[in-house]
Amino acid sequence: MDSPVEVKIGGNSYRVTGSASEVELQRLASLVDQRLRALSGSSRNPSPQAMVLVAMTLAHELEEERSARRRLEQRSKEMLSSLLERVDAALEADSAGSEPDPQEFEASPEP
Repeated sequence: MDSPVEVKIGGNSYRVTGSASEVELQRLASLVDQRLRALSGSSRNPSPQAMVLVAMTLAHELEEERSARRRLEQRSKEMLSSLLERVDAALEADSAGSEPDPQEFEASPEP
């Protein structure tokens, strides 16, 4: 396990360990600290409720990003599948010696 890293959040010091580098742990702690300050002002000792609210806000943002990524991945798969179908159709038309229908290969509009 990595050596503990001391970070400051809300005026308090915490010793944390993780798979991330020390620089990354400090960056993450700074992000949490900034959110906490924005929520509770310049209070040196934020309430546990404020810390929970920041944690829940960050968790919510993470879930939204994951959901957006899944939608993007699904849309990318659909577009790739459509493109492969068009390529297959063009290759089949070429091997049959006929001209492909140009309308078949027009880009489909974005949903």
